[in-house]
Amino acid sequence: MNPIRIAKNWISYRRTVSELGNLSNQTLSDIGISRYEIRNIANRSFR
Repeated sequence: MNPIRIAKNWISYRRTVSELGNLSNQTLSDIGISRYEIRNIANRSFR
Protein backbone atom coordinates (compact mmCIF):
# COMPACT_ATOMS: atom_id res chain seq x y z
CA MET A 1 0.00 0.00 0.00
CA ASN A 2 1.36 3.40 -0.84
CA PRO A 3 1.83 6.13 1.80
CA ILE A 4 -0.88 8.38 0.36
CA ARG A 5 -3.47 5.62 0.53
CA ILE A 6 -2.42 4.79 4.10
CA ALA A 7 -2.83 8.45 5.10
CA LYS A 8 -6.25 8.70 3.43
CA ASN A 9 -7.41 5.51 5.14
CA TRP A 10 -6.20 6.79 8.52
CA ILE A 11 -8.06 10.08 8.06
CA SER A 12 -11.23 8.23 7.04
CA TYR A 13 -10.86 5.85 10.00
CA ARG A 14 -10.49 8.74 12.47
CA ARG A 15 -13.46 10.56 10.91
CA THR A 16 -15.61 7.44 11.22
CA VAL A 17 -14.59 6.91 14.86
CA SER A 18 -15.30 10.56 15.61
CA GLU A 19 -18.70 10.60 13.93
CA LEU A 20 -19.84 7.36 15.57
CA GLY A 21 -18.47 8.59 18.89
CA ASN A 22 -20.61 11.71 18.66
CA LEU A 23 -23.82 9.68 18.39
CA SER A 24 -25.92 9.15 21.49
CA ASN A 25 -26.03 5.76 23.17
CA GLN A 26 -29.66 5.45 22.07
CA THR A 27 -28.81 6.10 18.42
CA LEU A 28 -25.94 3.62 18.54
CA SER A 29 -28.29 1.08 20.09
CA ASP A 30 -30.85 1.72 17.35
CA ILE A 31 -28.30 0.83 14.67
CA GLY A 32 -26.99 -2.15 16.62
CA ILE A 33 -23.63 -0.79 17.75
CA SER A 34 -22.37 -0.50 21.28
CA ARG A 35 -19.94 2.26 22.17
CA TYR A 36 -17.06 -0.14 22.80
CA GLU A 37 -17.40 -1.57 19.26
CA ILE A 38 -16.83 1.73 17.43
CA ARG A 39 -13.09 1.32 16.81
CA ASN A 40 -13.46 -2.29 15.69
CA ILE A 41 -16.22 -1.39 13.25
CA ALA A 42 -14.26 1.55 11.86
CA ASN A 43 -11.14 -0.61 11.55
CA ARG A 44 -13.01 -3.30 9.58
CA SER A 45 -14.17 -0.67 7.11
CA PHE A 46 -10.63 0.24 6.08
CA ARG A 47 -8.83 -3.09 5.90
